[in-house]
Amino acid sequence: MINLTDAAKEKFLAAAESEGRKGQGLRVTVNGGGTAQPEFALNFVEPDHVRDDDVADQHGELTIYMDPQSAKFLEAATIDFVETLAESGFKIDAPNAGIPRPTGPVAEAVQRCLDEKINPGVASHGGFIDLVAVENETAYLKFGGGCQGCGMVNVTLKQGVEKILFQEVPQITKVMDITDHASGTNPYYQPGK
Repeated sequence: MINLTDAAKEKFLAAAESEGRKGQGLRVTVNGGGTAQPEFALNFVEPDHVRDDDVADQHGELTIYMDPQSAKFLEAATIDFVETLAESGFKIDAPNAGIPRPTGPVAEAVQRCLDEKINPGVASHGGFIDLVAVENETAYLKFGGGCQGCGMVNVTLKQGVEKILFQEVPQITKVMDITDHASGTNPYYQPGK
């Protein structure tokens, strides 16, 4: 399931040995899976903290544990340890963790606009916006973080996102929010009751 490089395995086992965690497994979790910005966490897990529904992936004397939700995003992932002048640490490449970015000149222009002009503003509220698709003249967006379930998302969409996208990418004439806002757990503004 997960490809663990020799370098990563050696570092995990050495860390376990030096920290008195010999025999512990490694828990890998994915937060924000299925978005353009998935986040990964690596933690040692004691044998009595392994959950009944954990998915286990054996790598010799090291077992990697994943909750079922994370496991689906970690299919065909690679965990490596990189050490260069520019960076040092564990690196996870999980091609199934994020959403594939739409391609083509219009989609790239929309993505650039989201990255450079829109997402920096919504990030101040703990949110982000992903481009899911561009079809004909419509951009399909998914809100996440503090934007998912936010009571002000329609205002953000109509008075902010649409105006900027229409100005910056004239090929886009319609923007659709395809977010499941009901499943948001930490909205910036609570929706009215």
